[in-house]
Amino acid sequence: MFADEREQAFPASTTSWYFLDAVDMRMPSTTRAIVAFGDSITDGTASTLNGDDRWPDVLSRHLHARAGDARSIVNEGIGGNRVASPTEYTPAKPFAGGPSAAQRLERDVLSLSAVQAVIWLEGINDFGTAANTSVERVQQTMREQVARLHAKGIAVFGATLTSAVGNGAPADSAAREAKRQALNTFIRTSGVFDGVVDFDKVTTDPATGAMKDAFIPNSTDGGPGDHLHPNRLGYAAMAEAVDLAVLTKP
Repeated sequence: MFADEREQAFPASTTSWYFLDAVDMRMPSTTRAIVAFGDSITDGTASTLNGDDRWPDVLSRHLHARAGDARSIVNEGIGGNRVASPTEYTPAKPFAGGPSAAQRLERDVLSLSAVQAVIWLEGINDFGTAANTSVERVQQTMREQVARLHAKGIAVFGATLTSAVGNGAPADSAAREAKRQALNTFIRTSGVFDGVVDFDKVTTDPATGAMKDAFIPNSTDGGPGDHLHPNRLGYAAMAEAVDLAVLTKP
């Protein structure tokens, strides 16, 4: 199916790297990896196309300035990804958001070399109308997967979910917002995580509960934004919320 190399066989461009499975690098033995594990907000939707200004990119630059090559950020964000579903992900049953966080943890985190910590930002897609997963199921899945990571000596920092108020129909948005708030309370207070990165606090307007106005317009096309994905300014604010001292401890 790939034998035709004429330009006519490729009528459209894409920003996805469909044929790149992984990149491995030879680093000093003292280097430790920090995995950014999540969905499209970690993958960088609405950031600047080819601008390297997703929150993991900005965090990587901050870490490099502080610790040189001692820490490396690995971006394991997949657009549309969920914590607890789909229950089955196979060639016969594909899903655009990829396998669930629980299913891909081995491939995308545990199998990597020298992982010291994970920053886990995920759950908003579980609460959309398509999945409509309960908060309790997402919480239990997180408990189980954090236990797997702890068993390997990997610290896990729970990241609070950013606002989705204004994204989708009002009734759907309200239901998703209630679940988001409940999961954020769990992340902040359950004690499951080794620490909390409060992305919600730095991106949400307390007066409205929605994302701050400055963080909404899309950085690539200048459009009005979708009230779900922050732009480059929002991603920068998120990176600033991460405690570098914690990530650079020996």
